[in-house]
Amino acid sequence: MIIKLNSGDVVSRYLEKYRTSTSTIGFVPTMGYLHSGHLSLVKKSLQSSHATVVTIFVNPSQFGKDEDFGQYPRDTQRDIDLLSSMGDVGIYIPTMEEMYSPNHKTWIEVSALSNRLCGHSRKGHFRGVTTIVAKFLNIIQPDKMFMGEKDFQQLVILEKMVADLSYQTKIVRCPTIREQNGLAMSSRNKYLNSVEKEQAASIYQSLQQAVAKYKRQNVLSRKMIIDDLVSHIELHGGKIDYADVVDSQSLQPAEKVGPNCRILVAAFFGDTRLIDNIGFD
Repeated sequence: MIIKLNSGDVVSRYLEKYRTSTSTIGFVPTMGYLHSGHLSLVKKSLQSSHATVVTIFVNPSQFGKDEDFGQYPRDTQRDIDLLSSMGDVGIYIPTMEEMYSPNHKTWIEVSALSNRLCGHSRKGHFRGVTTIVAKFLNIIQPDKMFMGEKDFQQLVILEKMVADLSYQTKIVRCPTIREQNGLAMSSRNKYLNSVEKEQAASIYQSLQQAVAKYKRQNVLSRKMIIDDLVSHIELHGGKIDYADVVDSQSLQPAEKVGPNCRILVAAFFGDTRLIDNIGFD
């Protein structure tokens, strides 16, 4: 059953009975147009929490001026229908005015982690992400927030924000959910035509190949991994935005490839920018 929560005050009143030492509140932040990846997060929250809140808010501050804020897929009734079959879910769809007053001046930024990879390509993106998530954490005050590993840089940044600002919320990392061809599920996959969708499967293929080669040879240079990955994706019609092997905590280029490293990649297929990642562990 869906419980519609129309404002922050309504959210607080709804959750008041769950704020006990024996109850757990779970939170799943989304921008809507839900897919199986989102629903897997909701399922995990329902399995381990007494109350689950899902937010749907297409956050303008995490889109650049030339990005797809206006075209980003939206279908609120579809999202509600998908969630209604899962169990008792509180769904909070705030208005723009509630999230950003006309005089909004306050922003949260996690320095160092936010200025490269997606942060370099999408200036100001992570400032928008951290600010809106902080607002939701203040309103909902969840015990756990469930997030997928597809957006790995975002995940690390939010973990740092939660630690640095002393939030009492634990971020639960959840595995990336993939389409049948290996493409990481994303609301933006809707933009891809059938040819581009098949071509985009090369992202995950290249990541898998890199890890398999590492396990066979044990020692591979960061440059070799990146070069092989870029070649494979470009051979299948992709245009690389970035590709790097990074330390899983600092997100800085890895000095030595190993279990504490992760490959992060962003590539365009047609006009659609897709991201993915994989670890060596």
